[in-house]
Amino acid sequence: MSLVNQEIKSFSATAFHNGDFVSVSDEDLKGKWSVVFFYPADFTFVCPTELGDLADHYEQLQAMGVEVYAVSTDTHFTHKAWHDSSETIGKIKFPMIGDPTGAISRNFEVMIEEEGLALRGTFVINPEGVIKVVETNDLGIGRSARELIRKIQAAQYVAEHDGEVCPAAWQPGEETLAPSLDLVGKI
Repeated sequence: MSLVNQEIKSFSATAFHNGDFVSVSDEDLKGKWSVVFFYPADFTFVCPTELGDLADHYEQLQAMGVEVYAVSTDTHFTHKAWHDSSETIGKIKFPMIGDPTGAISRNFEVMIEEEGLALRGTFVINPEGVIKVVETNDLGIGRSARELIRKIQAAQYVAEHDGEVCPAAWQPGEETLAPSLDLVGKI
């Protein structure tokens, strides 16, 4: 069963955020658009490129009303150590959630049990706490913040424009579709 259109499961964890350890729960994700961004581990290779890319686009995401939550099976202490020792990770201003028990990773179905790591899972969650976009990549395949932003823009557009859908490669300002019997076989 897909997690798309499912409400997020309850969780509570500690995150490293802006120099402090803070509590984060599923309730913090409600009331705004959120991205939960799973990655395998701190102090690795592809992960800092992805997190750095997200950090570079964080202001744009914030302007869109989106909060980002990075999650790995490392502890919040490890997140702090990585943040303090890496120039790339030092740019991060969004919460970095520790999931050492793997409970959150299991909730989002990205846990690799035999390795104790999470797959590269990206989840876009609407203000009601419902998952609207799911992307899961193998460990060696990095993600793009620009493509994530486009997907969020499409999800936000569809949420605000009942009866309209966004076609492939849609960008804000471009034409959308209004599904109807008249469109069948004409696209």
